[in-house]
Amino acid sequence: METLADRILDFYRNVSFNGKLPSDISIMNPYADSELIREICKVFYQKYYADNEKRHLILGINPGRLGGGSTGIPFTDTKRLNDDCNISFTDFSSHEPSSVYVYDLIRAYGSPEAFYQKFYINSICPLGFTITNKVGKEVNYNYYDRKDLQDAVGDFILENIRMQIDLGCCTEKVFCFGTGKNYQYLSKLNEKHAFFEEIIPLEHPRYIMQYKSKLKESYIDDFLIKLS
Repeated sequence: METLADRILDFYRNVSFNGKLPSDISIMNPYADSELIREICKVFYQKYYADNEKRHLILGINPGRLGGGSTGIPFTDTKRLNDDCNISFTDFSSHEPSSVYVYDLIRAYGSPEAFYQKFYINSICPLGFTITNKVGKEVNYNYYDRKDLQDAVGDFILENIRMQIDLGCCTEKVFCFGTGKNYQYLSKLNEKHAFFEEIIPLEHPRYIMQYKSKLKESYIDDFLIKLS
């Protein structure tokens, strides 16, 4: 019998962007680029999603290089994969502050098993973007950072939100990582297409770790109330 894990893995196998991006922006598709990442995803999703229970969606922005870009699993770097999920991975190491926060939240919720039984994390745009900055370093870029990029990926985002709901996710409410541009974008889409009955904004983990780290425990308490 097909499970939610099977549908998620099929989604990842087939996700691709075939449109035209602005010339200075590159797309990041870890699922297409790495057999190793495909294997990590298989182990992870078969561990936590090998059933047909519906999940609540938590939507981030788009994958970053050191979290979902390194493991294929949103907000999960290699350290959290090893230490929290007990999925052995030694080929390389990645550390992402957003992943630190999310797994502190997951531990406060109870465990990865308890959390992932209720929630499925992905992103409004399931593929990431990079741009070369002024000093020649490749850095993460968000789908909403420029109007031309936002326009280029608009149809792709729309299609993939529908596909993620169809995996087996609840539509009475959705949780949005990001209380600013990400929430505003999702809200406008939802006004037009009525994907969800309610959108619950949560501060983005990266913002908390970068600017509000001293208040991390207060944010976790607030997240737990809203997620419950």
